[in-house]
Amino acid sequence: MSKAPLMLGVSGARGIVGETMTDQVVRRFAACWGARLAAQGERPRVCLGRDSRPSGRDFAGAAAAGLAGAGCDVMDLGVVATPTVGVMIGAAKAAGGVVLTASHNPSEWNGLKLLDAFGTAPPPDLAGDIIDVFKSGADVETAEDAGTVTQEPRATDTHVARVLGSIDPMPIRERGFRVVLDSVNGAGAAGGRALLGHLGCATTHLGSEPNGDFWHVPEPLAENLTGLADEVRRCGADIGFAQDPDADRLAVIDETGAYVGEEYTLVLAAWRILMDAPDAAVVANLSTSRMIDDVAARFGGSVRRSAVGEANVAATMRACGAAVGGEGNGGVILPDITWVRDSLSGMALILDLMRREGKTLSALVAEIPRYVIVKEKLPLAAKEDLAPALERLRAGFPEAEIDDCDGVRIDLPEGWAHVRPSNTEPIARIIVEAGDAAAAATLVERVRAAAGL
Repeated sequence: MSKAPLMLGVSGARGIVGETMTDQVVRRFAACWGARLAAQGERPRVCLGRDSRPSGRDFAGAAAAGLAGAGCDVMDLGVVATPTVGVMIGAAKAAGGVVLTASHNPSEWNGLKLLDAFGTAPPPDLAGDIIDVFKSGADVETAEDAGTVTQEPRATDTHVARVLGSIDPMPIRERGFRVVLDSVNGAGAAGGRALLGHLGCATTHLGSEPNGDFWHVPEPLAENLTGLADEVRRCGADIGFAQDPDADRLAVIDETGAYVGEEYTLVLAAWRILMDAPDAAVVANLSTSRMIDDVAARFGGSVRRSAVGEANVAATMRACGAAVGGEGNGGVILPDITWVRDSLSGMALILDLMRREGKTLSALVAEIPRYVIVKEKLPLAAKEDLAPALERLRAGFPEAEIDDCDGVRIDLPEGWAHVRPSNTEPIARIIVEAGDAAAAATLVERVRAAAGL
């Protein structure tokens, strides 16, 4: 019996290596995507990248074979951050991409993330079509003229150069920040180290070998970053940065070794952007803290909300011409770089904010209204199993403002709650935010009771 089913959704596919995620699964899923891209007309170029998991090398060969067999020319980028693939899709004018990654999941997991021409997950209807073809068992059409596979080793350099071009690096270099970077032996190690070097930072690098041997539980949460916090204190560093294995998320440790966390990443980055574009639109998903609203209001900016998921945030950003967007899981999206959440962009913006304001990270955080956010997970066999609970939740809060574009979010004067099925794991998520711990705990109890969870 497998530890988990093969997860199929808008973010692609994830499973346990050797059980639900195999060479055959990878090749077929990649071929389904390649056939769809090839059906658009001219032979498409597709960017292929992978995170540092040991299974990635063989899976990359399987994915390249599937894409090429479907008639795509494959640009194999090797071990790179997920946002690097997004950068290269734009730079190479590619039709799309495939990233072999399971994001923050442990090393026994791997998966395929499909990217469209914007570098984001394909729309839900298209993703659904790909999944239906994959699950049907029908043969995937093979192109008469198979595509080529070429290696491109300079993708990370292109990504770093793009980030450096979006800011003025010289004042940051002159400041001479001391930084501890934890790349958890993931795909962001090379790019993170190079960026901080170009920014003149004295960097201590933890988890610096991109070998997939994650030296701690890879999700960048407080309980997993005690080693980073200790090193920040030991080095007397100005800041600590933590990437997840595919480097699309960023968590932050302040100069005292305190976990600032992922929820602040987008807020701090948006603060820096709004300093130069005070009336700009900012986009955040429904599960993101109200802190982003507070910072935007300080500059006269506005916040738009989207369904959870990078593609949903990016689509809303394009629709309203947003200058910055992202999610409360440490994801920052800068349109000038890529439409993918990008830890490198987040690091550059936060360092530049500290430089521009002339303040420590803890001092900047102290200026942001503080809330308590509680995140819980519940086992969920199938997304549709959550529907009755969502209906009960809606009925249980008639006084609340309701947004049901993605699960159900209820907004009250004292706080908000969001209940939704995960797109990447067999779980339901409950996220609650309020002004203090007691109010948050009370709201969690009310939500659970109303929804029957």
